[in-house]
Amino acid sequence: MSSDPSHRQGINTRLAHAGNDPREFHGFVNPPVVHASTVLFRNAATLAARDQKYTYGTRGTPTSDALAKAVNELEGSAGTIIVPSGLAAVTVPLLAFLSAGDHVLIVDSIYNPTRRFADTMLARLGVEVDYYRPEVGADIPSLMKPNTKVVFTEAPGSNTFEMQDIPAIAAAAKKAGAVVMMDNTWATPLYFRPLDHGVDISIHASTKYPAGHSDVLLGTVSANTDHWEQLWETYLTLGACAAPDDVYQVLRGLRTMGVRLERHQKSAIEIARWLEGLPGISQVLHPALESHPGHAIWKRDFSGASGIFSAVLDGGGKAQAHAFLDALEIFGLGYSWGGYESLAVPVFLGDRTVARGDYAGPVIRLQIGLEDVDDLKADIERGLAAAARAG
Repeated sequence: MSSDPSHRQGINTRLAHAGNDPREFHGFVNPPVVHASTVLFRNAATLAARDQKYTYGTRGTPTSDALAKAVNELEGSAGTIIVPSGLAAVTVPLLAFLSAGDHVLIVDSIYNPTRRFADTMLARLGVEVDYYRPEVGADIPSLMKPNTKVVFTEAPGSNTFEMQDIPAIAAAAKKAGAVVMMDNTWATPLYFRPLDHGVDISIHASTKYPAGHSDVLLGTVSANTDHWEQLWETYLTLGACAAPDDVYQVLRGLRTMGVRLERHQKSAIEIARWLEGLPGISQVLHPALESHPGHAIWKRDFSGASGIFSAVLDGGGKAQAHAFLDALEIFGLGYSWGGYESLAVPVFLGDRTVARGDYAGPVIRLQIGLEDVDDLKADIERGLAAAARAG
């Protein structure tokens, strides 16, 4: 496939073919699933020099290379590591670029397990951690210190979907000498390519949309040329390699991610707009809606939206939130997202330090799956009726 951007093929064409050349594997459409630990060398000289493509299972196989190559094409990255989970995709690059005595800035609307890692493991390792408001934009240098080595972003934010001015943050932070990382799981590289906007490290929980079927855990981390070698060396040092069957499942999921995302996006936006005018709903937190405070940034930088957003109930508390959730019949109550099925969970904001927000009632996160929209609307109406009765 052409590497010339001016001749870049459509996204679904690229997803169908990226990462694997059937001619390299006797014409088979899919790459082999290589289960590997030991790799044999031709002779002693080759062993001593490690002068062959594959040397040990933790350092890559044809299966992992196929997925990494596909992700590199989507991200525009110099290299991609594949790790066992989305959380590992967060922790490995942080460990790669932070040392004792360093300072890291993390957006306050971050995925909670990222916060837990920062507040426990990084703190134990002697890294100073501070959180910043998602709206900081080009003012990020005012929060940086001489020892700030990493600025960690996520847009939109987990659970409450605050947008960030990623190009402005990246430009200012890099000028001050920091490595800029972004958890881009929500948009995927189909709808936002972080490295094109100044980010150094792009992070994805491939558990979500790339896998797409709620049955596999995986993460990818992609780096630009300047930061690839250090990321790769840390990955090898930690031994955080993913299992071949999981890698293959995600590579297979990529083939249909484009058409699935179109459906997720269309259904989610339709339901979000419908919710805005519904009794019992105070606010809808979806950046593709004109009412969202970060809509202009989303429209400027992103080419699409995925299928997850939050809705704020119009008053009430825990009892109303539980009543809403317990009345749902199609939406499952469970964490994660990006699968074919719809999910709902209450949002916890007690871990925030500077970005708690002022919401009229409980915040409910909705993952809109591939079911028929009318059925999902009817299910939400059941939940809202139950919440009203609980009041």
